[in-house]
Amino acid sequence: MAKSPEPIYASSAMPPLKARVHNGRLLLDEPTDLPEGQVVELVPFDDTLALGADDLDDEDRAELHAALRESIEEMKVGNTIDGAQALAELRAHR
Repeated sequence: MAKSPEPIYASSAMPPLKARVHNGRLLLDEPTDLPEGQVVELVPFDDTLALGADDLDDEDRAELHAALRESIEEMKVGNTIDGAQALAELRAHR
């Protein structure tokens, strides 16, 4: 049996897709550049909001906020890199 394509998750590279429920089925009519057969996970918007749009616990959220504050301070003193360079470095670590 052929393995199903791995699901992909929303990112800033692709805007969220919108679907409507009709007769108990999801109807999706959005243009996409995704490859044929690609599996996409759809999550009800209300569920995403109810979960806080992430799965961080209090400790993880505090660490995130501390890292964001540190990053903002670095930005204020000019310690920045080009956005394209940052994305290239992140993609290199996939």
